Amino acid sequence: MPLSPKVYTWLCGFFAALGSVTFGYDLGIIAAVLPSESFLETTGNPDATAQGLIVGCLLLGAFASNFYIGTLADVVGRRLSILAGCVVFLVGGAIQTGAQSIRYMYGGRFLAGMGIGMLAMLAPLYQAEIAHPSIRGRLTTLQQLMLGIGALIASFIGYGCFHGLTGQAQWRVPLAIQLLPAIPLAFFILLLPESPRFLAMQGRTDEARVVLARLHAHGDTDDPFVVSEHREIVAQVAREKLETADAWAQLFARRSNLRRLVLGVAIQFSIQLTGVSTLQYYSPRIFASLGIGTSTTLGLQAGNSCIALIGEALCVWYVDRLGRRGPFIWGNALSACTFAVGTALIACFPAGENPSASRAFVAMTWLFNFVFSACCGPLSWAIPVEMFNSATRAKATAITSAAAWISNFMIAQVSPVAFQNIGWRFYLVFAVCGCSNALFFWAFLPETKGIPLEELDDYFDHVPLFVPGSKVQLGDANEREEELRHAGVDMHVDSTKLGEKEEIEHLP
Repeated sequence: MPLSPKVYTWLCGFFAALGSVTFGYDLGIIAAVLPSESFLETTGNPDATAQGLIVGCLLLGAFASNFYIGTLADVVGRRLSILAGCVVFLVGGAIQTGAQSIRYMYGGRFLAGMGIGMLAMLAPLYQAEIAHPSIRGRLTTLQQLMLGIGALIASFIGYGCFHGLTGQAQWRVPLAIQLLPAIPLAFFILLLPESPRFLAMQGRTDEARVVLARLHAHGDTDDPFVVSEHREIVAQVAREKLETADAWAQLFARRSNLRRLVLGVAIQFSIQLTGVSTLQYYSPRIFASLGIGTSTTLGLQAGNSCIALIGEALCVWYVDRLGRRGPFIWGNALSACTFAVGTALIACFPAGENPSASRAFVAMTWLFNFVFSACCGPLSWAIPVEMFNSATRAKATAITSAAAWISNFMIAQVSPVAFQNIGWRFYLVFAVCGCSNALFFWAFLPETKGIPLEELDDYFDHVPLFVPGSKVQLGDANEREEELRHAGVDMHVDSTKLGEKEEIEHLP
């Protein structure tokens, strides 16, 4: 029995997101590598600043990749760009594994970061462009789910290697394991279908129709949904070429595009201002201030990763039901609350003076991680990739991803210094910023659930800057529904005849 089109599309998106496992693993495993005595000896006993740079080089590499990845994706395609990202990451991971000094770690982390930056930007881009509108949110939030899986694996491997291995194997083995997810992705990515929107941009419209049929209609190129979607993609690409031949100019000169770009950058900066990276990178130091040792901390992080994975799976389930705007706003507000409570606990009961208070602080970090993983983290990747048209999507996503990496690097570098100078007061930054994040996105972030990618330009041209109370409805969606009905498609029933109901969603 052949796979249903939605299952096939979902599996393609799932496989493309394998690169995010390396992302999550690399972010998580460094917390277990840095405390290793053998690692410290090999790297010359680096001080706090040098250790921060080891962490930060990965993020700098990811930031650097965004200078070229948007153009590369538009020139050679999404699949070949993913393959290139895998190769760069494998080289960087191998250098880290065989590191003989701290310079090797700097270089290896930088190269691995370039590969991760490419994969982290390309996976949601590819997923958004192959997805049916009814499952686009579920596909693009796979990025954070796979990142969570990588972090979970890193937690258990880091804990096991820290206790079960000695000498250089204690840190070389966990660094070597990071290579494993990228190998099958590199070998098999070219077996997946290319993005139909990229093919249309290259003038390969017949191939684009075949791919759409493969993704959404068991290969039937005459399926009404395939015909309509193909016509809309081709028309949108032609319109974009007439408007401007320069996607960069279109991105900054058109008011609605600039608005979307600012929103995307703000989303990525807001994520780091929730405090997630500080907890992830420096949990041994944070918990040590409560009298909790490194070994126990690594065990707690493993449990924390399990909780995060549950939250990420929950987001994949609800995102196409509840939308993006509401969960993202509430996620930021609740994250701020957890930091406010945690700050009060660590301020009143420092250095583990009260074991119950220490346990309550750990519980707050777990609750924060669940809220972040269920709301903020996955949506920070899903929202930017679905806001732009085909001509600007790759380049705009490269810019928003660059914002993610540079803000992540900023937090990685600032956190050790802040802990040293102001201690628990640093957590107040995240409590305040979580509240300001929620207020900002309540005011300015429109809902994008269920809107076909080709209709977002017109939608953003009409939705007001201040979103609350807006009466803008998805008029284009209604027109598209009428057009498809004339073509013989019942919009309340999936065109693949699977019997799944789909309704045209209106913003509240």
